[in-house]
Amino acid sequence: MDTTNTSPNPFPAARFIKEIGRGVKGARSMSREDAKLLYAAMLDGRVSDLELGGILLAMRIKGESVEEIAGFMDAAESSFAPLPAPPGDFAPVLIPSYNGARKLANLTPLLALLLAREGVPVLVHGVQEDPGRVTTAEIFAEMGIGPSGSTADMLDAFAAGRPCFMPIELLAPELAHQLALRRILGVRNSTHTIVKILQPFEGPALRLVSYTHPEYLAMLTEYFATAAPHARGDAFLMRGTEGETVANANRAQEINWFHAGQKTLLVERDAPTDELAPAPEGRDAAATADWIARALRGEQPVPPPIAAQVAQCVQVSRALRSAV
Repeated sequence: MDTTNTSPNPFPAARFIKEIGRGVKGARSMSREDAKLLYAAMLDGRVSDLELGGILLAMRIKGESVEEIAGFMDAAESSFAPLPAPPGDFAPVLIPSYNGARKLANLTPLLALLLAREGVPVLVHGVQEDPGRVTTAEIFAEMGIGPSGSTADMLDAFAAGRPCFMPIELLAPELAHQLALRRILGVRNSTHTIVKILQPFEGPALRLVSYTHPEYLAMLTEYFATAAPHARGDAFLMRGTEGETVANANRAQEINWFHAGQKTLLVERDAPTDELAPAPEGRDAAATADWIARALRGEQPVPPPIAAQVAQCVQVSRALRSAV
């Protein structure tokens, strides 16, 4: 790995590493302004490989503060051109899909298709493949829904009542590069959190956000309550279904709604049950796509937690647009 920075405008990162690299107990968090400055340099490629590796691992060990995530988001959303707000009665709904599924069928495409059927513009963004997991992109492909190649493709999909899947490589190339570093370092980095809370539209949107570890629940709750710009829209925060933002078909998760910094409990967590909702016989993309198609035709019942999630998204999406 190259230890030098060949950028024409190299960024001196040592002072930041000195603060965040002292371990769990000794590290200090950056201010929002410093976090934005550092992350912007990382996205621009102005940080050397050696320093970049040190930063990513230090943040992995320390954990991100609310101010750091806010600063990273400020830099991330400045790194690409915003998407135009689609016309119509609904604000767009954003569904990040960066995990896929291993044990349960990935029903994220069902959620997206049900919302689109209600007239809601739905942008699903994420990765196209993940070894050992069934991704939303792979299921969409089985259903004849390919990745969007442009903003025009996205708007055409919305106008036709279809969800749009946009690979992160197209939506935000610099963020995609940071995600790809997992293959080198072997661990996730802060960008995996950033892409799940990304809001790329010019106007307000509803973000569906999931977390997997309790510490992220606390951090993201504080972020949406105190640091997220209200003009960017609302967020539903829930524990992920294998990391995906679709409600668990068997047992509804707690969902909190954040609007203008106020948190409202939208869904209470279901009590444990031995009853399992109808599900695809296989977990592969083809079997899941076939089951979703049958559910859309009414030949399979839509799991109640997902039907409720659709209704909640429709209501908030409509309210966001009417408030503009």
